[in-house]
Amino acid sequence: MNSPLPDVACSEVSQALLPLDWVGMQGIDIPLILDEPGIDAPVHARADLQVNLPAPQIKGIHMSRLYTLLDRFAEHHAVSPASLSALLELMVASHADCHSTRAKLRLSFDLLCKRPALVTAGLSGWKSYPVIIDAHWQQGHVVLDVCAEVTYSSTCPCSAALSRQLLEQAFSARFATGVVDSAEVAAWLRQHGSLATPHSQRSVATVHVRVDEEAERMGLLGLIDGVEAALGTPVQTAVKRADEQAFARLNGQHLMYVEDAARTIQQSLLLHFPVSSVSVRHLESLHPHDAVASVVNGPALRFRTAGEGRWA
Repeated sequence: MNSPLPDVACSEVSQALLPLDWVGMQGIDIPLILDEPGIDAPVHARADLQVNLPAPQIKGIHMSRLYTLLDRFAEHHAVSPASLSALLELMVASHADCHSTRAKLRLSFDLLCKRPALVTAGLSGWKSYPVIIDAHWQQGHVVLDVCAEVTYSSTCPCSAALSRQLLEQAFSARFATGVVDSAEVAAWLRQHGSLATPHSQRSVATVHVRVDEEAERMGLLGLIDGVEAALGTPVQTAVKRADEQAFARLNGQHLMYVEDAARTIQQSLLLHFPVSSVSVRHLESLHPHDAVASVVNGPALRFRTAGEGRWA
């Protein structure tokens, strides 16, 4: 019972003497505190963390060291650019005997936010935003990328124009001759104003931005709020009739093709993020297929389109 436990990672040499780009663990469940205003409760995250193994003669890394570092990080620190950079640096330092020089970390979680109704005072509901944080440390610097998914409503401009034309034709047929009475017109519109309605659909924007390593916070809520404000039609949670009417008005005021949505979001991101990408997907109600558009600004940004699925 007192004999030392074998450690083949130290006592054996791999038969194939080759360096490895990345070695580590994937899908670790961990509670995380976010340094975000208004987000007080921990989020359930899944973490992937790895270091490089450049020395071909070393059989394997120390998985338990990485796990312990992640666990201590989650217990004592909130997620921020500075804390992530420190964690990655410790990951590399913990593998000095493996000659590791690089480390990377991915955190995936749903950011749950309470959102007020558009009109009704005191009414609110919860909305979830899938988020990924990618951090890569090398030679004393960290590269931080944030990816967030935002759901919104999109109403087709072409469909709206076609609907207006049908309404115009019906109106002209009814009131083509004689004096038009405003009360009679109003009554007619209440009954026939929705003679034809434009098609709209739930839509998804995937935004990916590079965060300055000197930033105080990751700015997750600010990023999401900015995208929703630019689009003008974020999906709602709890609603009453007044809120539903306000939502209908917003959709009428923000008609958009998939191209419009991608351009609008990217234009809003350029004000704050020199490196960014946008991918949008409109889950068409007219067609059995989706409409998609994407744009990338700046080099060296890993890009995932909305059509590739949710954080595969």
